[in-house]
Amino acid sequence: MMEEFVFRTVVLVPIILICVSIHEYAHAKVADMLGDPTPRQAGRLTLNPISHIDPIGLIMLIIARIGWARPVPVNPYNFKNPEWGMTMVGLAGPVSNFFFAWVLAVIFRFLPGYSSMAHYVIYQAIFINLALMVFNLLPIPPLDGSRIYTQYLPSEWQFFLERYGFIILVAFIILPPTQMLLFTVIQFFLNLLL
Repeated sequence: MMEEFVFRTVVLVPIILICVSIHEYAHAKVADMLGDPTPRQAGRLTLNPISHIDPIGLIMLIIARIGWARPVPVNPYNFKNPEWGMTMVGLAGPVSNFFFAWVLAVIFRFLPGYSSMAHYVIYQAIFINLALMVFNLLPIPPLDGSRIYTQYLPSEWQFFLERYGFIILVAFIILPPTQMLLFTVIQFFLNLLL
């Protein structure tokens, strides 16, 4: 048990930090490109994990395998079209994870042999990127999907999701049917790439 914990901490946590940093950087970069200087001013236009780590989220990641990063601050009023801008910023993170997973899948296919530590690490990185993508596309605050979809929903639905989003999110994480649904979608993309 202790060996598994140490292995997860030493091998998987750095992978997750890299994947999350790419995800958050993508949000910041797209916001900056669309005219919002807020992420740049907040020091978030970087791939350095230290800029994106939430200490409690990191501790939870190590202990419970579920963590979070600091959200990138964005001011939609700096965009020419605030709704469209927030949609693009929201999509940037999941799209970056899919692109990174695709690049890793290409590397995975060309590595010699199929039992090396390199294969294991790259496979885990592909899975983690796809999991981040799928999970963040859920239309539940504070996930990216809420930036993408909920602004187009009726106001009563927006209010409902804002108010009960955390409870819905916890339910998605702990209930076996929704866990299976998420895993099935992740597995679909994994099969697509590999």
